[in-house]
Amino acid sequence: MLQLSRKQTAWAAAAVGALAASYMVVRSKTKQAEVENPPTGQFVTVDGVKLHYLQRGAGPVVVLLHGNGATSLDFELSGLIDMLARDHTVIAFDRPGFGYSDRPRSTVWTPPEQAALLARALAELHVDKAIVVGHSWGTLVSLAMAMDHPDLVNGLVLMAGYYYPNPRADVVLMSGPAIPLVGDVMRFTVSPLVSRLLWPGFVKKVFSPRPVADSFRRWPKWLSLRPSQLRAASAESVLMIPAAANLRHRYAEITLPVTIFTGTGDKVVDPGHNAERLHRELLQSQLHTVQDAGHMLHYVAQDEIVRAVRDIAEGRPRMDFQHTTHHLEGDNSQPRVLH
Repeated sequence: MLQLSRKQTAWAAAAVGALAASYMVVRSKTKQAEVENPPTGQFVTVDGVKLHYLQRGAGPVVVLLHGNGATSLDFELSGLIDMLARDHTVIAFDRPGFGYSDRPRSTVWTPPEQAALLARALAELHVDKAIVVGHSWGTLVSLAMAMDHPDLVNGLVLMAGYYYPNPRADVVLMSGPAIPLVGDVMRFTVSPLVSRLLWPGFVKKVFSPRPVADSFRRWPKWLSLRPSQLRAASAESVLMIPAAANLRHRYAEITLPVTIFTGTGDKVVDPGHNAERLHRELLQSQLHTVQDAGHMLHYVAQDEIVRAVRDIAEGRPRMDFQHTTHHLEGDNSQPRVLH
């Protein structure tokens, strides 16, 4: 029988105590975040999965799909929802597992699975046509919707997307909370605390080379650091490369208008490997390159994004969308730096 020395016993007791203390802190912070930031939208339940969404405005329907680790609030803080809602019905979903939407463990939430769920949710909301706007991981779901549900999608606007597989160190770094059992312990104890320490650097990276938008100061950090959110974010990190690998062979199926946005300074996804390559593959696409912009394009190029949606909604001739490239400056204002 294995015998522990007094020193080993002390270290084990200290570790258990530290985990217990971490658990109590995370539990308290989670409850506080949910009390201070209750759901502000509506819910629709599809096949037992409850989805939270924001809906504003009237007119042609625009569906907004956020990136990994974010929620529909991202589009609200950027001002994109209010700008689009002037002329459109805007529906911004919390994708499965994020915000206040469910993410059952019984399903592997690949882009096609999410696309199917969202298509059924839109049917419940009596939406039969929509322009789909996706950011980052949300672009994979947007593409899956266009390929698997072409009768539903009028056009795509894709921002800072990851479309083609390549080795990524962040996948390894972020995958811990997705590991069964060990990951469950991590996300209820140390992972949220470590993530909170890393938060300022992460936010600075996604906005770089521009300063962090001042409106992002209102982002509820601990709502994103809840154990449920970390599980969803980690799972999507694990799925990221295989998801792109599985979808890339089908992009030629897309025949509807596609507008692609990329930032020249994006430090999360490489513009040349992703946006420019997708533009070359989709002959009916437009590529908008925003100078000196990073991953969070919806905070700096709102006017151009709204214009792209309006062009699709107004049914511009298909030839207008064929292989055009525009270079944009985006919003040159300098928001205060977030610390």
